[in-house]
Amino acid sequence: METEMITLEINGKTVEVPKGTSILNAAKAAHIKIPTLCYHPDLKAGASCGICVVRQLVPSRNPADNGKLVPSPKLLRACCTEATPGMHIVTHDPDIVQVRKTVLELILANHPNDCLQCPRSGRCELQNLAADFGIRENPFPKEVIHHEPDTSTPSIVLYPDKCIKCGRCAEVCQEMQNVWALEFIGRGEKTVMQPAAGVPLMESPCIKCGQCSAHCPVGAIYENDETAKVWAALQDPEKTCLVQIAPAVRVAVGEAFGMKPGELTTGKIYAALRMLGFDKVFDTNFSADVTIMEEGTEFIKRFTEQKDLPLLTSCCPAWTDWMEKYAPDFTGNFSSAKSPQQMLSALCKSYWAEKNGVDPAKIHVTSIMPCTAKKYEISRDENMSASGYQDTDVVLTTRELARMIKAAGIDFNDLPEEPADKLLGAYTGAGTIFGVTGGVMEAALRTAYCLITGEIREDRKNGVKPRYDFIEVMACRGGCIGGGGQPCLATDEVRAQRTAGIYTDDEKCTLRMSHLNPEVKELYDSYLEGKTGAQGGEKAHHLLHTNYHKRDVYGFDK
Repeated sequence: METEMITLEINGKTVEVPKGTSILNAAKAAHIKIPTLCYHPDLKAGASCGICVVRQLVPSRNPADNGKLVPSPKLLRACCTEATPGMHIVTHDPDIVQVRKTVLELILANHPNDCLQCPRSGRCELQNLAADFGIRENPFPKEVIHHEPDTSTPSIVLYPDKCIKCGRCAEVCQEMQNVWALEFIGRGEKTVMQPAAGVPLMESPCIKCGQCSAHCPVGAIYENDETAKVWAALQDPEKTCLVQIAPAVRVAVGEAFGMKPGELTTGKIYAALRMLGFDKVFDTNFSADVTIMEEGTEFIKRFTEQKDLPLLTSCCPAWTDWMEKYAPDFTGNFSSAKSPQQMLSALCKSYWAEKNGVDPAKIHVTSIMPCTAKKYEISRDENMSASGYQDTDVVLTTRELARMIKAAGIDFNDLPEEPADKLLGAYTGAGTIFGVTGGVMEAALRTAYCLITGEIREDRKNGVKPRYDFIEVMACRGGCIGGGGQPCLATDEVRAQRTAGIYTDDEKCTLRMSHLNPEVKELYDSYLEGKTGAQGGEKAHHLLHTNYHKRDVYGFDK
């Protein structure tokens, strides 16, 4: 069925767009930028800020004007007003600019002036608009209502003083994530964004996915910054500092240094981490391959026995938190395989420590993740200390890593490509595609298909796939490439570019199935008794597997 097109005029320019397009997106099609603040393309337009107002030209009611087009006294909000055939729209004139500037001044009158201490400084949408409109002084009296920051979770911080009431966080939490941890409470100037009943975030349904922080236009919600802990560890001569990077980090961190989304920076990240002072640089893609060995054999066992199906992936801590709270009846269907992050950290303080004669008590493991929920995962239960110590010491998001690189004065763009360190650094294409939605299952099926049939099927494009009782879910849109700890301001276009970067990495790999990874083979042959935990290998089960249980939606476990 062909899409019905309509024609309208914007700033005197004829524009043709599909029927149902908003004025805002029609203007984009005409290469005209209308400023916005509350609008985000991921979300339904809320029209709460009023920055995007435009004016429609309509026929004069004065008969003497003979139908001349004149400005309507009513301003339209471009984000939520549908373009209609024959419309004549003006996006900028002196009155419109003044209205937008006044709206910004009113918002700034209720906003703290501590931009230099704000984690969003330099990438704050309000700050950018204030600069665009040349706001140097504010005619309105300053009145900031103070609320104590909510630091109850290890993942994200709510700083209500900076909230501009745009509603993005509530919309993404309720409609995109289906969690309902955040909402507007109060009325008028006393309105505040917080969990229902004003409980701490940790006692709310929050799953720590961080999508609220990724969609916040200002610094009202941000990741719990733990870079100071890592700096301290790097300066401790008693510590052996190991680090791992997740698949999605390599296609996003470059954005903080002016690169395009999706540019592969794997070797540059390895080099930067060594310059920061880490003793060994490993790759979470290696343990993603290990995850496939564990999860793949677990799936084969369940599939051949037709028991406890469908198998549900459990790599995403926000997803498992959601299931434990909202659908605990399905915890028996979860794969018991730990996430790649937790597998690699456990292996650092057991396998790597033993092979290199290092006391695990003196090993510090930093994990670089695209995810804020990973900060919660590292202490979710006793299984996260399988090595006898907390396996992962600190989790940094992609955003935190970028800040550390900048603070260290490292010229990231000009860094040479370096390799990862041995034992826990090699990976296959199957390991890297963990970073995108569908990648975990595709990687598992590459190996499972080969182990079941004895045939090699390299990727999803060859032939017709049989039906499998296997379900993958990731909490974030697009998977880890769209994680809550990735560079902000992501859209579907940005996520598509990051996804393309992940599959480029997959295609560049000589080996594309996890069971072919030589370092994985060495791990199983020399340390894990040749068996996966899913097959009954006791050491593998202890280090690489966990369990799930019902959690209260509100409050701590009782």
